[in-house]
Amino acid sequence: MDSSSSSSSRVVAFDCSSFRLYMDGHVERAANRMETVSAGFDADTGVVSKEVVIDAATGATVRLYLPPAVQGGATTTKLPIVVFFHGGYFIVGSTSEPMYHRYVNSLVARARVVAVSVDYRLAPEHPLPAAYDDSWAALRWSVSAGADPWLSDHGDLGRVFLVGVSAGGNIVHNMAVSVGVNGLLPAAEPPRIEGVILLHPSFSSEHKMEAEEGGFWRANNNRWAVIFPGAIGGADDPRINPMAAGAPSLAKLVGERLLVCTASLDPRAPRGPAYCQAVRASGWRGKVEWFETEGEDHGFFVHNPGNHKAVEVMDRVVAFLEDQ
Repeated sequence: MDSSSSSSSRVVAFDCSSFRLYMDGHVERAANRMETVSAGFDADTGVVSKEVVIDAATGATVRLYLPPAVQGGATTTKLPIVVFFHGGYFIVGSTSEPMYHRYVNSLVARARVVAVSVDYRLAPEHPLPAAYDDSWAALRWSVSAGADPWLSDHGDLGRVFLVGVSAGGNIVHNMAVSVGVNGLLPAAEPPRIEGVILLHPSFSSEHKMEAEEGGFWRANNNRWAVIFPGAIGGADDPRINPMAAGAPSLAKLVGERLLVCTASLDPRAPRGPAYCQAVRASGWRGKVEWFETEGEDHGFFVHNPGNHKAVEVMDRVVAFLEDQ
């Protein structure tokens, strides 16, 4: 992790293996979280990917993925579209980070889907809501008539799924609410978001849950205050606390099915089942599933995909995508 002599006088807001964030907005990122891998053919899965710039003004890009089944005209059957949002506390990570590129390659090959992996601007250089704005623009682009031919030729707009890990899970919730409240695109036959998947989502509030570890909860809220200084009510802003007073009703969530996955050793885990319970209590008419992995920590299935418990999580996600 990069460091400087001046950092000794700064107050740390959040410190982890990925980065050190200071209350004054300075950040030191671990070099391994800034590594990238190029798009292209993946020999392990047969999946092919490419980069597409969707907004020249902001530099927002997406990485598109095609499974072997549709390459070279092997099949004309249109496949579900997965719009994927990577994790990294809103501060590190990208579509080209090796572990997320590997994960999406595997997901596309296993589930036989077309994927759009969204590369949003990172805080604190680009404070929130920049990541939400980029994600919303990417989602709208992904299901629009002007999207890339890989999507228009091979993607089924009647079966769209939103999938996100950690901060990306938080983004998925916010995209699902935004679509439910505002709609997505004005069209005679608007795209249909069938399902929503939150993998180890990042939520919080100004009030600690009894089951939460106090040190992480305080540091997490400090991080949020630095990366989103304009948040309404601090950690009770609806974008980090979906159950906050004044938050949009969870009954507005778009989709017909919801899957939330957590890990028992993850300090974020208590908010997963609480979120599911709140969705059910809201009167949402869809099917809610919660799946927790025992004895594992945050994002383990991305960091160590060969772990047999990581395979179980992938199996659960693939089954969710394949269920009709």
